[in-house]
Amino acid sequence: MILEITQENIDEIKDSFLSKDYVLKELVENPFAHFFILKEKEEVIGYLYYSDIYERAEINQFEILESHRNCGKGQFLLDYFLKSIHKDVTLEVKSDNLSAIHLYLKNGFVKKAIREGYYQGVDGILMERKKI
Repeated sequence: MILEITQENIDEIKDSFLSKDYVLKELVENPFAHFFILKEKEEVIGYLYYSDIYERAEINQFEILESHRNCGKGQFLLDYFLKSIHKDVTLEVKSDNLSAIHLYLKNGFVKKAIREGYYQGVDGILMERKKI
Protein backbone atom coordinates (compact mmCIF):
# COMPACT_ATOMS: atom_id res chain seq x y z
CA MET A 1 0.00 0.00 0.00
CA ILE A 2 1.29 3.46 -0.90
CA LEU A 3 0.24 6.53 1.06
CA GLU A 4 1.03 10.19 0.65
CA ILE A 5 2.02 11.49 4.06
CA THR A 6 0.56 14.77 5.29
CA GLN A 7 0.51 16.42 8.69
CA GLU A 8 -2.90 14.84 9.23
CA ASN A 9 -1.76 11.22 8.73
CA ILE A 10 1.84 11.51 10.01
CA ASP A 11 1.19 8.71 12.52
CA GLU A 12 1.25 6.22 9.62
CA ILE A 13 5.05 6.43 9.93
CA LYS A 14 5.11 5.10 13.52
CA ASP A 15 8.17 3.09 14.56
CA SER A 16 9.91 2.88 11.21
CA PHE A 17 13.32 3.57 9.72
CA LEU A 18 11.90 6.89 8.48
CA SER A 19 11.85 9.47 11.27
CA LYS A 20 8.38 10.90 11.90
CA ASP A 21 9.98 14.04 13.38
CA TYR A 22 12.09 14.55 10.24
CA VAL A 23 9.08 14.16 7.93
CA LEU A 24 6.94 16.49 10.01
CA LYS A 25 9.70 19.12 10.07
CA GLU A 26 10.06 18.95 6.27
CA LEU A 27 6.30 19.16 5.71
CA VAL A 28 5.98 22.17 8.03
CA GLU A 29 9.07 24.08 6.88
CA ASN A 30 9.20 23.25 3.19
CA PRO A 31 6.10 24.14 1.14
CA PHE A 32 7.42 22.03 -1.76
CA ALA A 33 7.91 18.81 0.30
CA HIS A 34 5.94 15.63 -0.40
CA PHE A 35 6.37 12.09 0.93
CA PHE A 36 5.05 8.77 -0.32
CA ILE A 37 5.52 5.74 1.91
CA LEU A 38 5.29 2.10 0.94
CA LYS A 39 3.77 -0.10 3.65
CA GLU A 40 3.55 -3.85 3.86
CA LYS A 41 1.70 -5.47 6.76
CA GLU A 42 1.58 -2.12 8.59
CA GLU A 43 5.39 -1.73 8.32
CA VAL A 44 6.96 1.12 6.37
CA ILE A 45 9.35 -0.59 3.98
CA GLY A 46 10.15 2.34 1.70
CA TYR A 47 9.63 5.98 1.00
CA LEU A 48 10.10 8.59 -1.68
CA TYR A 49 10.60 12.22 -0.65
CA TYR A 50 10.32 14.76 -3.42
CA SER A 51 9.97 18.48 -3.93
CA ASP A 52 7.31 19.74 -6.31
CA ILE A 53 9.03 22.90 -7.58
CA TYR A 54 6.86 24.76 -10.08
CA GLU A 55 7.62 23.21 -13.48
CA ARG A 56 9.55 20.16 -12.21
CA ALA A 57 9.78 17.64 -9.42
CA GLU A 58 13.02 16.66 -7.72
CA ILE A 59 13.50 13.35 -5.93
CA ASN A 60 15.37 14.22 -2.75
CA GLN A 61 15.44 10.79 -1.12
CA PHE A 62 14.25 7.37 -2.21
CA GLU A 63 14.88 4.34 -0.04
CA ILE A 64 13.63 0.79 0.31
CA LEU A 65 14.61 -1.27 3.36
CA GLU A 66 17.54 -3.48 2.42
CA SER A 67 15.57 -6.63 3.25
CA HIS A 68 12.95 -5.62 0.65
CA ARG A 69 15.27 -4.62 -2.21
CA ASN A 70 15.68 -6.32 -5.59
CA CYS A 71 12.16 -7.72 -5.68
CA GLY A 72 10.26 -4.98 -7.51
CA LYS A 73 9.14 -2.88 -4.55
CA GLY A 74 11.32 0.09 -5.47
CA GLN A 75 10.00 -0.11 -9.03
CA PHE A 76 6.44 -0.24 -7.68
CA LEU A 77 6.95 2.94 -5.61
CA LEU A 78 8.78 4.74 -8.43
CA ASP A 79 5.99 3.81 -10.89
CA TYR A 80 3.40 5.23 -8.52
CA PHE A 81 5.34 8.46 -8.16
CA LEU A 82 5.97 8.86 -11.90
CA LYS A 83 2.28 8.28 -12.69
CA SER A 84 1.22 10.85 -10.11
CA ILE A 85 3.58 13.62 -11.23
CA HIS A 86 3.21 15.04 -14.71
CA LYS A 87 6.40 17.05 -14.85
CA ASP A 88 10.07 16.72 -15.62
CA VAL A 89 11.81 14.90 -12.76
CA THR A 90 15.39 15.41 -11.60
CA LEU A 91 17.49 13.65 -9.00
CA GLU A 92 21.04 13.11 -7.87
CA VAL A 93 22.51 9.70 -7.13
CA LYS A 94 25.89 8.51 -5.88
CA SER A 95 27.95 7.09 -8.73
CA ASP A 96 28.62 3.91 -6.75
CA ASN A 97 24.90 3.16 -6.24
CA LEU A 98 24.71 0.92 -9.29
CA SER A 99 21.33 -0.64 -8.53
CA ALA A 100 19.69 2.79 -8.19
CA ILE A 101 21.36 4.04 -11.38
CA HIS A 102 20.10 0.96 -13.22
CA LEU A 103 16.56 1.54 -11.91
CA TYR A 104 16.58 5.17 -13.01
CA LEU A 105 18.02 4.43 -16.47
CA LYS A 106 15.42 1.69 -16.95
CA ASN A 107 12.73 4.26 -16.20
CA GLY A 108 13.78 6.86 -18.73
CA PHE A 109 16.17 8.99 -16.70
CA VAL A 110 19.31 10.20 -18.47
CA LYS A 111 22.59 11.32 -17.00
CA LYS A 112 22.96 15.10 -17.31
CA ALA A 113 26.06 16.01 -15.27
CA ILE A 114 28.61 14.79 -12.75
CA ARG A 115 29.41 16.46 -9.44
CA GLU A 116 32.92 15.26 -8.76
CA GLY A 117 33.56 14.16 -5.18
CA TYR A 118 30.23 15.57 -4.02
CA TYR A 119 29.48 12.77 -1.50
CA GLN A 120 32.62 12.58 0.67
CA GLY A 121 34.76 11.76 -2.33
CA VAL A 122 32.12 9.85 -4.31
CA ASP A 123 30.80 11.53 -7.46
CA GLY A 124 27.15 12.55 -7.71
CA ILE A 125 25.31 11.96 -10.97
CA LEU A 126 22.58 14.42 -11.88
CA MET A 127 19.79 12.68 -13.78
CA GLU A 128 16.63 13.88 -15.48
CA ARG A 129 13.47 12.35 -16.89
CA LYS A 130 11.34 14.46 -19.19
CA LYS A 131 7.60 14.28 -18.60
CA ILE A 132 5.81 11.78 -20.76
